[in-house]
Amino acid sequence: MSAKKIGIVFGMENTFPPAVVEKINSMNVDGVTAEFVKMGGIRMDEPQKYAVIIDRISQDIQFYRAYLKNVALQGTIVVNNPFWWTADDKFFNYALASKLGVAIPPTVLLPHNKHPEGTTDQSMRNLMFPLNWEELFEYVGFPAFLKPYSGGGWKHVYKVHSPEEFFHHYNQTGDLCMTLQHGVEFDEYFRCYVVGQEKVHIMKYDPRAPFHERYVKGNPPPSSAALKERVEKDALTLCRALGYDLNTVEFAVEDGVPYAIDFMNPAPDAEVTSVGRENFEWIVNAVAEMAVKMALSAENPARELRWAGFLAGGQSTAGSAKASARRKSKAQAPVG
Repeated sequence: MSAKKIGIVFGMENTFPPAVVEKINSMNVDGVTAEFVKMGGIRMDEPQKYAVIIDRISQDIQFYRAYLKNVALQGTIVVNNPFWWTADDKFFNYALASKLGVAIPPTVLLPHNKHPEGTTDQSMRNLMFPLNWEELFEYVGFPAFLKPYSGGGWKHVYKVHSPEEFFHHYNQTGDLCMTLQHGVEFDEYFRCYVVGQEKVHIMKYDPRAPFHERYVKGNPPPSSAALKERVEKDALTLCRALGYDLNTVEFAVEDGVPYAIDFMNPAPDAEVTSVGRENFEWIVNAVAEMAVKMALSAENPARELRWAGFLAGGQSTAGSAKASARRKSKAQAPVG
């Protein structure tokens, strides 16, 4: 591609996608333009149309996710990587973060309260019964948060203060796979935009407030320079380890320690009506600049895929000889 197109796939958002498109086009970078992606039925050998696609909705629509995997195969850079996003979950992220030295509250993974569709008690033969509840409660401690091992938007999240309260909510979670995490009694809370694994924008956030009031007006900074530095460092550490180019990382601060609470938000809220004008302008500019930089780069996401070497002719001599023999054998085999 000589011209470099940047596309955006989005859903119910009204302000962020058009603002990013407008910003990119107003930058007047030679050969780089932005637009909303249009697609129909997708051929398996679909030619590359976009240098970069910013994905805001494929977590909810399987057709979009499959499309984005296919365009990555053709060489399009997708923000965020649809392969890792598909495989990722919050419990794994907590375990990884803990190994990386990021502060994480004690967290446990819980089996489904009800059997997933298509399974029975015979499918659960490896699961101990009754579960070791006392041991789990002692490890996590109360208060605690019961929340899905994967998901977002504060859906199906319950704060519990006792085993009785836990079971009351756990018995309503159906076939969701849940985690139980120690509840940090925070005195400061931040949500951080992380863009391009380079830029961090810290936003004062109050998860206890009504949704439309959670981004604190005036955006007061962290209480100390050391805390600000630690939050920025940990946010970058997490996004670089997970490979996300656009994400939000949430920290609950207790006794000066920023505990990473949530950092799997690869399509983070960026609507001006919820994040506020200042935060909105920051994220629009940062994403636009990142997308243009990616479009002008020689990066090819297919190189990261293990089978990409085969597509590029990188097979070993023996492997190539075997493949050639198989093709020859098939060509000579009788038909019918």
